[in-house]
Amino acid sequence: MTLDLLREHGTPLARQVFTWKDLVREPISKLDDEAFTRVRLIVGHAVEQAAVRFQHAAVRFGAEHRLLLADIRRVEHHQATLLRWLQPADQSPLESSIAVAQAAVEVGAQMARCEPDPYVAQALRLGLLEDFDHLYRLAALMDRLEGRDANAMLQSYTDIRPGRPTSAQHRAPEDDLRRWYDRYATAPATKLHARIACAIAYHARDHYLDVGPTFADPVARQLYAELASVKEQHVTQCESLLDPAETWLERWLLQEAAEVYLYWGCLSSETNPRVLAVWDRFLAYELEHLRIVRELYEKTEMRDASEVVPLSFTEPLEFTGERAFIREVLAAEVELGAAGTEFVPRDAESRATQSYRAQLERDGSPSETVAAGYRWSPGTELADPRIRDASVLPPLKATGS
Repeated sequence: MTLDLLREHGTPLARQVFTWKDLVREPISKLDDEAFTRVRLIVGHAVEQAAVRFQHAAVRFGAEHRLLLADIRRVEHHQATLLRWLQPADQSPLESSIAVAQAAVEVGAQMARCEPDPYVAQALRLGLLEDFDHLYRLAALMDRLEGRDANAMLQSYTDIRPGRPTSAQHRAPEDDLRRWYDRYATAPATKLHARIACAIAYHARDHYLDVGPTFADPVARQLYAELASVKEQHVTQCESLLDPAETWLERWLLQEAAEVYLYWGCLSSETNPRVLAVWDRFLAYELEHLRIVRELYEKTEMRDASEVVPLSFTEPLEFTGERAFIREVLAAEVELGAAGTEFVPRDAESRATQSYRAQLERDGSPSETVAAGYRWSPGTELADPRIRDASVLPPLKATGS
C-alpha cells in the first residue's frame, strides 16, 4: 500500500463525526467471533489511546497547533470509544485480562518476527516471553477461581504454558532501559513497531491496575499488582527505544503512520463483516490524519516527510497465530534477562535487579502461588477424573409434604 492513497482515500476531517448510536454498537461475541477479531479491537483501542495521550502532551510543545490537535484528538477519542464498546458485553474482568494478554503475545510475536533491527527484535522477544507467562498465570487464576478453561477464549491460537517465569521478570529500573534507535538510520518499520508495542504495554498496564482491585481473592489481587508492575517495565523498555532527538512533530507523524499501518493490517485480515467496515472507515480517517500532519511537518520543519515515514508499506500485520515462532523463542531464550541496556543470561543479571527482586518477593510470589500444581489440559473441569469418572451422586434429601 503506497501513501499515494492519502489523497484518494482519506476522509476529510469535517466528515469524521459520530452519533451516540454510531459509537455504541452491537458488541462482538466472545465465543462465536474469531479470537483475532477481539485481538484487533484490543490493539486498535490501545493505539488510539496512545494517540490521545501523545496529542494531549503535544499541546505543551506546539501551542500554535492546539486547535488542530484538539480536532484530531477528538476523533481519536471517539475511535477508541467505538473499538472499546465493541468488546463482548458478557466478558468477565478475568476473561478480558486473558484477551489482553493474548493480544500482547500474538501481536508482539509477529512484530518481533518481522522486525528488521536485531536489537529491537530482541527487546520485543524479551517482552513476548514475559507476556506469554502472564497469560499462563491468568489461565491458572481462572482455573483456581472458576474451574474454567481459558482456551475457550483463546480458541487454541495461543499455547497455555509457562514462559519466562513472572517471578523472574522483575528488574531494577536501570536494567529496563534500552539503547535508542538512530532516527536517521533506522528503518521506518522499527519506529512503528516500537510505538505499537509501547501502546499495547501501556494498555495492559492500565487494564491490570483497573481490574486487579475488583477481585476479593487475595492471591488474585496480588497477581494483578505483580502483572501491572511488569507491564510498567515493558512501557519503560519500549519508550526507551525511541530516539530522544525526535522532534514532537516527527513523533506525531510517526504516531499517525503507526495507526495507518495497524488499520491496514486489521482491514486485510478481519473476518467479521461488521468490524471489517469499521477498519475500512478508520483507515480512511487515519490516512487523512497522516496527510494533515505530513503537510504540517514538511511546512514547519522544512524536511521531506519520506525521510521519517515510509513511502509505502510492503506487508501488513497479519494477525495470525504465531505458535511456532513463540515455541522457538521460548526454547532458545527463556533463560535470558537484562543488565543495563544489554541482554544477558539470567545468572549474569545485576546485583541491583537481584536485590530489587528479592525485596519484592520477600513475602512470597503471587505468580508462583497462583500456578502451583497447575498444568493446562483441554477441557479443565470436564477432563478432571474426579468429576468425569464420578458414577455415584449423593442421594437427594427428602422434602416434607
